[in-house]
Amino acid sequence: YAVLHFAAYTAVDKAESEKDLCKAINTDATATIARLCETYSTKLLVISTDFIFDGRKTTTYLSSDKPNPLSVYGKTKYEGEQMALQNCKHCLVIRTSWLYSEYGNNFVKTMLRLGQERENLGVVFDQIGSPTYAADLASAIFAAINAPIWHAGVYHYTNEGVCSWYDFTHEIFTRAQLLLDAESANKIASCKLRSILSSEYQYQTPRPHYSVLNKSKIKQTFGISIPHWTDALQVCLEKLLSD
Repeated sequence: YAVLHFAAYTAVDKAESEKDLCKAINTDATATIARLCETYSTKLLVISTDFIFDGRKTTTYLSSDKPNPLSVYGKTKYEGEQMALQNCKHCLVIRTSWLYSEYGNNFVKTMLRLGQERENLGVVFDQIGSPTYAADLASAIFAAINAPIWHAGVYHYTNEGVCSWYDFTHEIFTRAQLLLDAESANKIASCKLRSILSSEYQYQTPRPHYSVLNKSKIKQTFGISIPHWTDALQVCLEKLLSD
C-alpha cells in the first residue's frame, strides 16, 4: 500500500499574504502525513513543483540540483519535500510543472475561455518550461507504485519538449480551432495573441524564468516513455472539446 499525497496550497500570489496557511498545508500537513506513514510502515508518494527552483539555470534541472525557491509557495513546497523525506524512509517525491487536464481550473481551459471572450490576449514569452498533462503524470505515478521494487527518492516528471506560456497558448488556439464549432473557432481565430514580458504582467511574486525539469532519472528507473507536450495537448483537447 502507498499513500498518495497530492493536496497542496497552490495560489502562488495569494500565498504571499497567507504565509501561515500555505505553510500549514504544504509543509506542516505533509510532515504529519509522513510521520504517520513511517509509524504504520506505509509507503508515501508526494507531488511537488518546479517552483522550488529559482529559474536561473540555462540547462535542465536535475533532481539533485539545489533548490532556491523565489516565493512562499515554492519555499513551503520544498520544506514539505524535506519533511516528507526526513520523516518517511519510504518516501518518493515527484516534481512536476505546468499541470493541466480536462478537469478543474487550469491554464488550458482558461486560455480557451479567454480566446473566445477577448479580442486581444497578452501571454508571457520569457518563462520557459514544459507542460504536463495530468493523465500522463498519473500513468507515471502508476508505474512508480506498481514497480517490483519501491524506489524512494526525488524524481522529475513533465511531458517532453519545451515552450513558453505564449507558445503553449498559440498551440492551444491552433489545435482548438480544428475541434470547436464554427462560431467558437472563429472567435479564437480572431483573438489577437500577443507575446509580453513577465514584467508587463501583474505578478505579485516572481516566477522562475526557466524551469525545465530533467526526466532521465524517472524514465530510466521505471522504464517509461513520455509523450511530447503537443501530442498530450491534442489528447486533452479532443476529450475536452468532444462535446
